[in-house]
Amino acid sequence: MNESTIKFTVPAEDKDHMHSILRMVFDALNEKGYNPINQIVGYLLTEDPTYITNYNGARSLICKLDRDELMQALVSHYLFDHA
Repeated sequence: MNESTIKFTVPAEDKDHMHSILRMVFDALNEKGYNPINQIVGYLLTEDPTYITNYNGARSLICKLDRDELMQALVSHYLFDHA
């Protein structure tokens, strides 16, 4: 087993793309009457795409994102952009 820490970074252009997709997914969930935050968290925790509606292609959109990169960007945003 490798004992060294692996460095993980997300390029800025990927963050913009993730933001755009996440916003579209959020809007689709909201329009269908779901609590978008709860549904997205359910998807992130389980990687089960059925937490996301098919409405407006939201499910296929979120599946295009790398879940680990999305979580890294969300944590980074929470910690550094709202300090």
